[in-house]
This record gives sequence, C-alpha cells and structure tokens, in this order.
Amino acid sequence: MDLLIATHNPAKKQELRTGFASLISSKINLVSLNDLGITEDPEETGKTFLENAQLKAEYFAKLTNLPTVADDGGIEIDALNGEPGIHSKRWLGKTASDSELIQYTLSRLANTPPEKRTAHFRIVLYYVNPLHDNFFSSSTASLDGSIASHIGPRALRGFPYRALFIVDKYKKYYDELTEQEHRDANHRLKAVEKLIPFIKEDLLQ
Repeated sequence: MDLLIATHNPAKKQELRTGFASLISSKINLVSLNDLGITEDPEETGKTFLENAQLKAEYFAKLTNLPTVADDGGIEIDALNGEPGIHSKRWLGKTASDSELIQYTLSRLANTPPEKRTAHFRIVLYYVNPLHDNFFSSSTASLDGSIASHIGPRALRGFPYRALFIVDKYKKYYDELTEQEHRDANHRLKAVEKLIPFIKEDLLQ
C-alpha cells in the first residue's frame, strides 16, 4: 500500500520519512510528490494550520487517489502577536529566501528585549484516505523557545526560523541539538508519532 507524503520541501520530506520509517516494515510504501512527478500546489486559503493541512491532504489525495499525509505549520512569535503563524513560509512572498526571512525576523524584533522574544513552533498533520470513504485523522504538536538576537552557526537550509530558535528545554539553537535531542524535541516527529496508530489501523486492517 502506498502512502503519499505531500510536500515539496526536501528537508521537511526527509523528516517525515524518518518519522514514518516504522510504517515501511508494516508493508506500507512511502512515496513523495517528486516520485509521482507532481509539481503543483493548491492555494493555501485556510485561516488555521489545520485548515491548510486538510486542504493540502485532500487536494493531493484527490489528485493521486492515494492515502495522503500533508502538514502545515510555522512559528508564532509572541511579541509580534503570533506572526508569522500560517504565513511563515510566505511572510515575504513565495519566493523569499531563507536568508531574507531570517533577516526580516531579526529586523522586526530589533528593539525587543530577550525576555519578550518567546516563540512557539506549531505543526498539524492531516491524513486522508480516498480509498476508505475518505477516512481522516489529524495530529498536532508544538515546541517552545525564543528568538535569538543573531543567527546560529549551523543553519539548515529549508528551515530558516530554526536558525534563530533557542529551544527552552536545552538552551541551545535548534540547529545545534544533538541527534537524540533533536528527536526528543522535534515537534513534527511528535505529531507523526501521534498519527501513526491511526494510519496503521486504516491501512493494515
């Protein structure tokens, strides 16, 4: 049984593949949009992470007739009243680079003291199966921290806000976490873990 991981972001796709690795041993094959030659994306018109995750999952499930997982998430900065939130990857438009997003974030917080720079990563995963009466399920997770005053030393391409994010639990830049710390803290992997039992119940019954 094929399960579509519906993202064009290479770094995000790799994280989701890592999270869903246990499904492979359960005779579920993970496929990506690139594997299927799909280049388009639906317009993200939702007003919440859940609405956008659902919109994307249902769009690609209908397009491919495959069970599909899509996600939507971003960073909410308290001093900016929750911005950029659902607009995290489009804060400066669809073509903005990681560097531009990082510099813009720093500029918006230029006069904000350290104790007021709290922020939260949030993620919603949405699963839908068009082959089973559009069976669906969703999961959510978050990670608390703060925005540093300068970029960290190990910025990972595709995740601009992580380059500025200090994880509360470890007092480290997100990109400086060890492999084990990353697995323990990663909000996307936590959401995956919550969703896996529902996918197994649906596809392996």
